[in-house]
Amino acid sequence: MDNDRYNLFVYGSLRDPNILKSVCGYSFSLKKNPRGPQVLHAELAILPGYQKVSPDNVYYYATPQQGGRIEGFLIYGLPASAVEEVDAYEGKFYDRGTVTVNTASGSVESLAYLGSLESLARKFGDRWHVNLIHELWLRKRITNFFKSRTRPGEKSHDAEVERRARRELLGTTERDLVISHLGSDVVSDFYLENELDRPFPTIRHLFDDDEARPYLPNYVALVIKQIILNQFEHKLHSRYRYDLEQLGPSRRFYTRSISLLIALRMINANPQTVDLILGRGLETMPLDGNYDLLDYVKYAIRAADSMFDSRVGRSELFKIHNNCQPGLTPLGAEVELSNLGFKAISEKNGEKDSVFDNFQYFSDFGLDIMTWKLGGYIDDHSGDSDPDGKRGFLELAPGRLSRLGDLSKPATNDPWILNQLIKETTKFYPIGPHSLHISLQLRKRQIGKQKVLRPGFVKCLLALGGDPQRLMSGKMWISRMGHDEIKQYRPDEELVFARTSKRKYHRKNDFMVDHLHTFAPTYVQQYKFIRLNSRANFEPLILALKGLQISCNPADYLTIAQLEGSQNLRNIYAELKDWANAPTPINRNVCREFLQAVQHGLMNEGHHKPVHKLHYIDWALSATDVQLRLFNKQLAENTRR
Repeated sequence: MDNDRYNLFVYGSLRDPNILKSVCGYSFSLKKNPRGPQVLHAELAILPGYQKVSPDNVYYYATPQQGGRIEGFLIYGLPASAVEEVDAYEGKFYDRGTVTVNTASGSVESLAYLGSLESLARKFGDRWHVNLIHELWLRKRITNFFKSRTRPGEKSHDAEVERRARRELLGTTERDLVISHLGSDVVSDFYLENELDRPFPTIRHLFDDDEARPYLPNYVALVIKQIILNQFEHKLHSRYRYDLEQLGPSRRFYTRSISLLIALRMINANPQTVDLILGRGLETMPLDGNYDLLDYVKYAIRAADSMFDSRVGRSELFKIHNNCQPGLTPLGAEVELSNLGFKAISEKNGEKDSVFDNFQYFSDFGLDIMTWKLGGYIDDHSGDSDPDGKRGFLELAPGRLSRLGDLSKPATNDPWILNQLIKETTKFYPIGPHSLHISLQLRKRQIGKQKVLRPGFVKCLLALGGDPQRLMSGKMWISRMGHDEIKQYRPDEELVFARTSKRKYHRKNDFMVDHLHTFAPTYVQQYKFIRLNSRANFEPLILALKGLQISCNPADYLTIAQLEGSQNLRNIYAELKDWANAPTPINRNVCREFLQAVQHGLMNEGHHKPVHKLHYIDWALSATDVQLRLFNKQLAENTRR
């Protein structure tokens, strides 16, 4: 019987050679020629399409997960008698199956003990779906804190609403606690209470402020609308968590992207109802000093409870499932909003934002806390992280987990979902759209090998996203460059078209990470030239940027150091500025080469093969080609006039 030999993939307790030996009498070594007949050869391996879960916080179980991967060891040549011993050790919560694992020498077929979904569901209920035992435990303790500190012992509906309202006003604190302590076996009650026992935002000081008073109704309406969004997202995230995780690529991505998208779509689809709720809130709770921020948050929570329809949420989930187009490249976006446009941060700006006074009172109303799910903060382009009293753009970046931007996760790997997030976020806020940044994660082999993008390709991208406009005089120009929005003069002039930056998406003790090498920061290329337009479809542009990044590996464009070190780049920059102020048609050969580069990248995204369906790639290329042809046609018509 022992003539039959099997490969075995291990990912839990059996990764310890001593434990394997105690179970079946055989040990293993990573050396190619292990000593002794009872020591088998093993090597590092990865099981794709699965995740490790631990609902009992003791044993690991491998369960199916789209985009997931489990690291472990592949043990070669385990005798059949030893496999029987391992069968008895693993028990009824595992099913022995045959899987294909990836090793340094290629794909290998192997046995593996996978979590028995039926047994896990029967034993642990819903907890087996996701590896969230620490998060659920920590959030339960946070819930208990609010119960004990907010009208303790009272079980009325109003008391529960007040607890939820207070929790909203400490949203970033709870987020930071969860991020910082996932995986910690001990978080003391003293520490937890010390972090949560903070003063809540109040707006009473603004009632006597003559400068602030005209803006208060607009801010209160924004608070109510934001809390409704937060509550919708919370209900969706809690109710459909397993379904959402099946749609999402992996835990390395922002887990709230799809639930946020559904919440935004549900609210944006009912503008009359939302406007009625906002108006009634201001009528029933006038800004006369008798109500504080907590009262408006409580009102918004009650409104969200009455508006939310789980059937609509399920329908939206189904629509997203049928429309999503996942790829391999992690994607992110930053949406900048301002009623003043490019004048929002101009020191010489004499105009005033009559709606929000350019967000001066954003943090007074706790909106820096309430917008955390969308990564909201006020950006004045100064680099100062203090939110108080800032004037600037409202910047929203789903996946940003800290205000300083040092901790963030990609929003998605799906161009369609990212475009929908951009569109619905822009539609949700009653603020003018200004600019858009698209981020794409670099592959390891791209880092340090980036090349400056061809000037013709830069022109194509500006034609696609740089906001070509016709001036009153009749001439065309690229407004993002013409308004000096992507040019900086500190200390010298440079073009902020694209920049590479580092991002971290895990705290040091994140329990979802098994090895230290995954703590290393990732690198993203962020394209900053794009005009945000509420009517635009950015999906073809996102795909174009992805294709270019894979095929051309573009570098920063253009930094002070690059311009100082190259006369050729200085000449190109001068030519590009002249072209942006009076653009001429882009040569059709350049457009053709641009489209070929995009196509080459998209057709090789999945290790020399396409990831997206071919008809989707063809649609994106056709849409991009049409847009470039229309741009050239407009310029040609302008020349004939």
